[in-house]
Amino acid sequence: MPHKKTEKDQDYPVGYGKPPTDTQFKKGQSGNPSGRPKGKRNVATALQAALNERVTITENGQRKSITKLEASMKQVVNRAAAGESVAIKLLLQLFPFLDNQIDDSGERSANPEADQQVLANIVKRMQQASIAPTHDQSLKKEITK
Repeated sequence: MPHKKTEKDQDYPVGYGKPPTDTQFKKGQSGNPSGRPKGKRNVATALQAALNERVTITENGQRKSITKLEASMKQVVNRAAAGESVAIKLLLQLFPFLDNQIDDSGERSANPEADQQVLANIVKRMQQASIAPTHDQSLKKEITK
């Protein structure tokens, strides 16, 4: 079906990337009308919302409300302290995220070099005991800075 040229179309060259004006989207018309609905959550938003939900826990006989993220981190730390190798590996992988972070008191660590040395010694011992992953050199670099 041939395209009828109007006066408005006389100066408009039709070609690659320049469709005829009568087939272009009209003002206010979407190119994907059945696309993602407004307000629809993506995976990252849904995960963040789930991790920020609050749960009530009992700690030292006292009930308190914390986020699910805080609860899961407490479980990882407690299991690592109990000697679970999977939890220890996970905890060691989380250490780079703590680098240069400010503690709860608002002050930085008094001796970050000593902290790094302690972490390097922990990794060395775990590698000798075949607990720590030896293939993850990035973790070793972060700890031994």
